Amino acid sequence: MRGDLPAHRPGSLGRRAALGALPAVTLAAAGCAPSAPAVREAAPGQQGGTKAGAQPSSQRGVTEPPAPYVLLTSYDLRHADQAAVTAALLAWPGGRGAGPTGTVVALPGLYRALGLRTPALLREPPRFPGDRLDPARSGGHLLVLWAGPTAAACREEAGRFTASTHTALAPRWRQEGFLPPTTPGATPRNLFGFKDGTENPPPSEYRRWLWHPDGSTYLVYRRIHMDTRGFAALPPSAQERVVGRHRDSGAPLGGTSERDPVDLYAKTPEGQYVIPVDAHVRLAHSRLDQGARMLRRGYSYDDGPAGRGLLFLAFMRDPALFTRVQQRLSESDAMNRFTEHRASAVGYVLPRFGEGRPVRWN
Repeated sequence: MRGDLPAHRPGSLGRRAALGALPAVTLAAAGCAPSAPAVREAAPGQQGGTKAGAQPSSQRGVTEPPAPYVLLTSYDLRHADQAAVTAALLAWPGGRGAGPTGTVVALPGLYRALGLRTPALLREPPRFPGDRLDPARSGGHLLVLWAGPTAAACREEAGRFTASTHTALAPRWRQEGFLPPTTPGATPRNLFGFKDGTENPPPSEYRRWLWHPDGSTYLVYRRIHMDTRGFAALPPSAQERVVGRHRDSGAPLGGTSERDPVDLYAKTPEGQYVIPVDAHVRLAHSRLDQGARMLRRGYSYDDGPAGRGLLFLAFMRDPALFTRVQQRLSESDAMNRFTEHRASAVGYVLPRFGEGRPVRWN
C-alpha cells in the first residue's frame, strides 16, 4: 500500500408520498416495485442448488438475484428445547407452488439459550459510535429471511411458517423491505438516489469470500435510518463527495462508468484526493481489508415519515469483516450526518437441511 494513502485501522405517510421529499433521481428509482413473475422457490433450508453461485449444501436465498421484496421475521424460543426447535424446522412443509425463499439463520441468543457450542466465527459486533439500537427490533434466537415477488407473498409464507412452528418459536419482530423497479442485472438505488451494491464480489469469488465447505455462511443485518430530506438538501456535487460516486452513472469519482475501479490514490492538480478521505466508498473499500469482500443485499424500507432508510443485509465468511468496516465508517464516514443504525442482528446461516438432511447448528 502506498505511503500517501490515508491510514485506516484494519410511520403514517405512505411510501409514495414519502418519496416526494427525495431528489428527482430518487423519485424515478425508488417507487413502489411492481410484482415480478413468480418463480418456484424453496422451503426454508430446503432445495439447495448450484444456481447463482450457491453450494449444493447451501440454503436458497443467499446468492440468487435479489427479489423485489424482503421480509425478516425474528423468533424467540418458547422453551430451551433443542429437540423441539429442530423438529419444528424439519416438520415445516415448505412453500406450495410459487412462493418466496426462506433462509434460516441462527442467532447468538439461540446458542446461549440451548447451551450449544457457538459456531467458531459467530460473535456479536461491538456497539459502534452513533448506534441507537432498539433491543425490541434487534436480535432474537432465530431469524428467517423471506424474499419473494410480492410483499403479500412474503407475509403469507412467513405466516404459514409461524403457524407451523408456533409450539417451539414465538415471534419477536419483523421488518419489510423493497427494491425500486430495476432493470435485470442493474444495481438498485437506495433512498438517497445512489446505486447500492456495486462492489459485490462476482459469483466466481463466492467460495473465497462467502461459503464454508459445509454450505454455511454468516449474515449481518442492520436497519439504517436515512435522513432523506437532509441529504436531498445538499447540492448534487456535495452528495457525490459524501458517497464517493457520481449519482447518475454510479461511477467512482474520477471514473466514467459504474464498474471502473475505485482509485484511492488519484489526486486533483491541487493535491487533494479525488475521492475525499471521509467518503463512504473510500472507508468501505476492500483494499483496507486485504481484499476481503461481502455479498450485500440492500433493501429500502419505509415505516412512515420518521422511519425510512436501508435494510443492510450482508453475507460473508467471517462477520469480523463487517466489524472492521463498520468501525472505520462509524468513526469517519461523511455519511454519518445523514444515517443512524437503529437495529441489528448477526447470525449463522445454517447449511441446507430437510429432505433427509439433519439440522446442523454448528
